[in-house]
Amino acid sequence: MPQKLAAEFFGTFWLVFCGCGSAVLAAAFPEVGIGLLGVALAFGLTVVTMAYAVGRFSGGHFNPAVSVGMVVGGRMPASDLVGYIIAQVVGGIVAGAVLYVIASGQPGFSAGGFASNGYGELSPGKYSLLAGLLIEVVFTAFFIFIILATTSAKASAGFAPLAIGLTLTLIHLVSIPVTNTSVNPARSTGVALFAETGALGQLWLFWVAPIVGAAIGAVIWKAIYADE
Repeated sequence: MPQKLAAEFFGTFWLVFCGCGSAVLAAAFPEVGIGLLGVALAFGLTVVTMAYAVGRFSGGHFNPAVSVGMVVGGRMPASDLVGYIIAQVVGGIVAGAVLYVIASGQPGFSAGGFASNGYGELSPGKYSLLAGLLIEVVFTAFFIFIILATTSAKASAGFAPLAIGLTLTLIHLVSIPVTNTSVNPARSTGVALFAETGALGQLWLFWVAPIVGAAIGAVIWKAIYADE
């Protein structure tokens, strides 16, 4: 278990630090900013790299919603769930703190939204709570389904991290304008603590929606892959 929790801590740290860091430090950098596409790729690449690096120890969840989906799908014992979630959330918060210290080194720094998630006035496109809820549930459900499917017994060995990372990239490409993309409560928590907006007041949605979506995705996977 210590190896598993360490893997989840460092994997989630990497996801939040690089994914949110790409948005905070590089997305709008003058003349050479990476933009929305670059941020989406950054999140996907964090999962690919860390899944290959430490996935063999913990399964490479880096996300409380994924861990919930693994439990519902029967791929992880429920007794491991609390430890995984604590390691993931702590990893996300530490990453957010390190990123904040680095970002504050720029003259005139203001945290602003700090890559946090939101709906209504805190949504990049000013989308409603209902829109944010639906997109987070739907995308998390598909994300969990794809994770379970690509790591199943009959899937091609070794390709799961690529499929999962590309799925996360695709999710970001579509949903950044709506909620700034969560599908991961640890990612949302890690930066909401440092945002200068009302992100903390909306954080509940980015726990509830991904966890509900994860359970739905796992149930769908179990129904389709019933023969396994």
